[in-house]
Amino acid sequence: MSHPSLGPTRTTGPLPPGVAAKARRARPRRQGGFTLVELLAAVVILGVLLGVALPAFMDQMRKSRRSEAFTAIAAAQQAQERYRGNNSAYAAAITDLAALGAVASSSGGRYTLSVANASATAYDVIADGTGSGQAGDGDCAKLALRAANGVITYGSCASCTTFTFATSDRCWAR
Repeated sequence: MSHPSLGPTRTTGPLPPGVAAKARRARPRRQGGFTLVELLAAVVILGVLLGVALPAFMDQMRKSRRSEAFTAIAAAQQAQERYRGNNSAYAAAITDLAALGAVASSSGGRYTLSVANASATAYDVIADGTGSGQAGDGDCAKLALRAANGVITYGSCASCTTFTFATSDRCWAR
């Protein structure tokens, strides 16, 4: 069938051989998936993000886990005051305070508690970080509270036997 002004038209059927080959060459087909360069770029970006984010995340986790030590130390402090109300001196061991609510280990087991320097007017409560998480908490691996003559001071260190106590300590900042 043909139209007088357009000439003969083709309604169905394959393209002539030369035209079909030319059409296939003009449109190259792209395979699905990623190129090696795209994959390497994604891996490099992921590595940089992990290198920055992971240490910051782990530091935040250690900082948030310190709340276990704060809670356990506060319980020991309250138990010491109750103990002193019935005795002439503060308790010299954490086990003496067990019946009054103090514990030798924090609720998550990340800190062990002890009492030191107990007398009629003062005591220290020390929380020592345990395990790989809190023992590696830098200068905050060991936390201590000193109550002396009604004044509370705080201390912290990485691995010390004596603390430097002050009214504020960066590890105790909430």
